[in-house]
Amino acid sequence: MLIWPAIDILGGRCVRLSQGDYERKTVYGDSPAGMADYWRSRGARRLHLVDLDGAKDGTTVNFDAVRELVETVAPYGVECELGGGVRTEATIEKLLQLGLTRLVVGTLALKQPDWFAQMTQKYPNKLVLGIDARGGMVATDGWLETSSTPATELAQRFDGLPIAALIYTDVATDGMMRGPNIDEATTMMRATRIPIVASGGVTRIEDVKRLSEAGLPACIIGRALYEKTIALEDALAFEE
Repeated sequence: MLIWPAIDILGGRCVRLSQGDYERKTVYGDSPAGMADYWRSRGARRLHLVDLDGAKDGTTVNFDAVRELVETVAPYGVECELGGGVRTEATIEKLLQLGLTRLVVGTLALKQPDWFAQMTQKYPNKLVLGIDARGGMVATDGWLETSSTPATELAQRFDGLPIAALIYTDVATDGMMRGPNIDEATTMMRATRIPIVASGGVTRIEDVKRLSEAGLPACIIGRALYEKTIALEDALAFEE
């Protein structure tokens, strides 16, 4: 199982939100690049970045912070993926040129599925489908809106396309330190051939073990690393 430590950026700082609520944030540091280098020094080989301002506003608000971060860890071979505000081809080009390994597209995959399908063909295995769900329904626009589209239905629309992965986030568990929704993650895994990355609620090392035993190929760990309920070294043991 691949482990993706998360770095969420809001206003140029490292934060974590509770259930995607921008009013319920905890600040963990003023330097995303410094945080990335810290996780790199602890053995991280990949990092999941989220531009929270971009997710809400649809623009790459924290571009400079992301560039500094990538420049800091890329020389060590650390892969970085970014989500939040990836809604135009120009943005895809701009961000890939920074050296990001892959980009997460969420809102536009739901609202403009034909465009997303075209982008996956033009940038094979560089785009990740981000599906955030609340009660099994797709949440969009930085989780501010909930659609009437079932998450599994959206995933199945893109089966067979050259998509790098599908990050499935259960909004109800994200940042709540109560454990992941393994049932929904496995349901999504059975619904599509796209490799699933489980996200949301991973709190203890037992959660990583359960996800691995359920057959999930990767997971994202956020608040648990910052609150030290999971040691990164213990999680990385599942990559071996």
